[in-house]
Amino acid sequence: MAVGLVYDPVYLEHDIGTHVENVQRLTSTLALLEENHLKDKLHILQPRPATLEELSKVHAPEYIAQIKRYSEQGGGYIYADTAMSNGSYNAALHAAGGVLTAIDAVMSKRVDTAFALVRPPGHHATCWQAMGFCLFNNVAVAAKYALSNFNLERILIVDFDVHHGNGTQDAFYADQHVLYFSTHEYPLYPGTGGIDETGTREGEGYTVNIPMLAGWGDHEYQAIFEDVLAPIAKRFQPQLMLVSAGYDTHWADHIAMMEMSIPGFARLAEILKTLANMLCQGRLVFALEGGYHLEALSHSISATLNVLLGNNEISDPLGRKEAHRRPVSFDQFAAMIKDIHRTWF
Repeated sequence: MAVGLVYDPVYLEHDIGTHVENVQRLTSTLALLEENHLKDKLHILQPRPATLEELSKVHAPEYIAQIKRYSEQGGGYIYADTAMSNGSYNAALHAAGGVLTAIDAVMSKRVDTAFALVRPPGHHATCWQAMGFCLFNNVAVAAKYALSNFNLERILIVDFDVHHGNGTQDAFYADQHVLYFSTHEYPLYPGTGGIDETGTREGEGYTVNIPMLAGWGDHEYQAIFEDVLAPIAKRFQPQLMLVSAGYDTHWADHIAMMEMSIPGFARLAEILKTLANMLCQGRLVFALEGGYHLEALSHSISATLNVLLGNNEISDPLGRKEAHRRPVSFDQFAAMIKDIHRTWF
């Protein structure tokens, strides 16, 4: 399997000091990929900057200009939780463009699958608003790009970040060409992603939110992916799958309270890879979103890449939390999800 890795030092120009979304997220991951020689097995893809026209499919031109201006003025906090530096605009252009680079490589069969190791992340960014550490919505821009440049009609976005991707949902809430499927801790920032948020107009039913309870982990995520996501994907028949890969559901990541493990992330990657091979000629692109415990993040990304490469060797220095029995309420919860989205089942 030829697996592409999008990376460039330009992503380190988004240098916001000791902010939790800092440069060490990428430098520690790259160090591990070099240490375990995984990087040597990957096709390194050089990102390009997204154009203003490409960004404008998701973001207002005035907003794009605001991000550029704020960066040129030296940065600071553009939102309560979202910081910028003088290099942030360029990094953000290349973060969005990096996912476009990954799509180009997959669609042209230069690689089979790709992982965009980019920052700043994107899934909270809306048409007019930077928030949740995000400036431009990398995956939303990528989906719009793929629809228009490759004449696609159906794209599946799977978002397993611990936070709901409100910006991605907003971009496609009335769109039947993009199915947005999100698993996220709930209630939690940004407060969206309720089970009853299912889309509107032509997009009714094409938003599937799975609000997960704090403390759920590998068993629950695997069950949702196998019993809910897989049947929906098979009915939808995507031509491309994009993944907002947030690793902040790991039990060691204290930004939230989920209990995923590194092997758990590997299993999710296996399910997604199997679905892509079955439904869309293996066209699968991961884009980094969250994940703030450096060891958990780097090893989880490494595990994901190993799965994409077809390797079964998963290194897990952190282990799992003590296994707990699946609560009875989970089965009732899954049944409720299926009832709300009964048209897919």
